[in-house]
Amino acid sequence: MSDPLHERDQTAAALEEVARAAGPYLGSLGDRPVHDHGADGLIDLLDHPLPERGEGTLDTVRRLLRAGTGAATHSSGPRFFHFVVGGSTPAAQAGDWVTSLLDQAGGLWLTSPFATRAETVALRWLKDLFGLPESYGGVLTPSATFANLTGLACARQWWGERHGADVAADGLAGLPPMPVLAGGYLHPSSRKALQILGCGRDGARILAADETGRVDLAAMDRALDEIDGPAVIIGNAGEVNTGDFDPIGELADLAERHGAWLHVDGAFGLFAAASPRLSHLVEGVERAHSVISDGHKWLNVPYESGFAFVREPELMARSFGAWGAAYLPPGDDPHVNYNVLGPESSRRARALPVWATLRAYGRQGYREMVERHHDLALRLGAIVEEAPDLELLAPVRLCVVCFRYRPPGVPPEELDALNAWLGAELLADGRVYAGTTTYRGVTALRPAMLNWRTTEADVDLLASVVREIIDRRAS
Repeated sequence: MSDPLHERDQTAAALEEVARAAGPYLGSLGDRPVHDHGADGLIDLLDHPLPERGEGTLDTVRRLLRAGTGAATHSSGPRFFHFVVGGSTPAAQAGDWVTSLLDQAGGLWLTSPFATRAETVALRWLKDLFGLPESYGGVLTPSATFANLTGLACARQWWGERHGADVAADGLAGLPPMPVLAGGYLHPSSRKALQILGCGRDGARILAADETGRVDLAAMDRALDEIDGPAVIIGNAGEVNTGDFDPIGELADLAERHGAWLHVDGAFGLFAAASPRLSHLVEGVERAHSVISDGHKWLNVPYESGFAFVREPELMARSFGAWGAAYLPPGDDPHVNYNVLGPESSRRARALPVWATLRAYGRQGYREMVERHHDLALRLGAIVEEAPDLELLAPVRLCVVCFRYRPPGVPPEELDALNAWLGAELLADGRVYAGTTTYRGVTALRPAMLNWRTTEADVDLLASVVREIIDRRAS
């Protein structure tokens, strides 16, 4: 085989191969291990010299399906509790297939009015779900990191303009460092965004009240008093180790009092707004200058998906637009062009799975899912508290349970190694996935429940596998 033009009649057949594999694969996710180490050898099916002449469409798709359905980590299933990862709802997964089918250039109205309108509607629905004012500007991004980059780029542009500079056009030369303040919940994705923006990965001043990382509001108030000029505050809605929250409303008070920019990283915690019983955790988020979240977490849409919202929409265009390229629409184009509102120019129509899942399940569906996962986290927390050799390290606030193995008689200096062993054994076992972290200076597990498929049976299996591994060690 050579030029794909010769196999244009194979396109539908290739997609049918994927569709035939989808039913059995998705149907097996509730029973199969998250990772089957016995199938790792299938990965070798991917690795060979570049063919001089291709092997053909159908043979290639079959090989990819054989390797992927066997050797992939089945993170879209109900028992992947590692990191903070959701799955893909049926509507979102189908919407993503439609995205690939249509293959729209989603950055310009000119190239796809369809993709542009879908993104506009999806962003409006998300603002409604999160309780953000409809007047906020928005853009879909590949991830929370890109969303943080978007919000903080707008903060940097705003800060530069208050110093009489157009940072997007002229850079940071000659300006003082941009003051950035945060509590100890600051996430690495915000640090990476600051790094990319030239503000320094370690440029944020951390003001924590204790070893948990809880923000010291009084210290932040004093620090803002001492700063000559505008500053940026980063608040976190959902800390990855425990699911705890910065007090967003009180950070908004500080921002208003000191004329600072408040950026809120709500990668997963922003979804608390969907639940009346949990929305108090994000009270005040509607007063932030920029807010972000992540779609491939609690929205349960496929990778890659994030969202950024900015109070002053014009700042988005000033931060990312005005390239002066003759072949692109002018800056006064009456149509919305999302490639001038965020960091990407070439962008797929990632709004389609977002639109599909929100239309399919609506506000009530996401409220029920968020509250169900909160109940599951509380259930696991109660199992931990009832066990004499397990220790809950932080209250269960949302969907993350932070705990460790602490058997009687084991010296404190040996507990970290013991918990690192437990985490490694869990991953090696493969039936469930829940890795380790460091919290308050100790090694701990921190499983997170965000997948739409996850039920009580999956959480109970996690607890029983932990118990099985512990008992095996004791024997």
